[in-house]
Amino acid sequence: MATTVLTNAFVEVDDTVTTTNLSGHVRSLTLNYAADMIEDTNMGDNTRQRIGGLKDWSVELELAQDFAATVDPILFDLVGTTFTVTIRPDSAVKSTTNPEFTGTGILESYPPFGNPVGELATTTVTIQAAGDLQRSTS
Repeated sequence: MATTVLTNAFVEVDDTVTTTNLSGHVRSLTLNYAADMIEDTNMGDNTRQRIGGLKDWSVELELAQDFAATVDPILFDLVGTTFTVTIRPDSAVKSTTNPEFTGTGILESYPPFGNPVGELATTTVTIQAAGDLQRSTS
């Protein structure tokens, strides 16, 4: 059984004007993927029945802040707009052991900073689904 330690995840955002690799600023990353559970129970059933409904996904990122070039200027402009996000467990090329997840997302809000005195300036954002999430290995 192969296991993975995340030490070099790849995160890129592309708003069709600018493609920005955020990987060097990522402190933590969570990709969520789910489907609504629609109840399909009928008379005579002894157990609740469910079917899968609409799918949903989101990406939670904690980033080391950079007001000069990468984090702040990019995320500030992405609020309320749709863009492509690409994620891989490792920055190497996509493969069967390094799948790539790509989707159209939207950023509802962006807190530029909010850290205690003496700590690293970070920002945490959640990119929400604005289109399907695709998984590819080649």
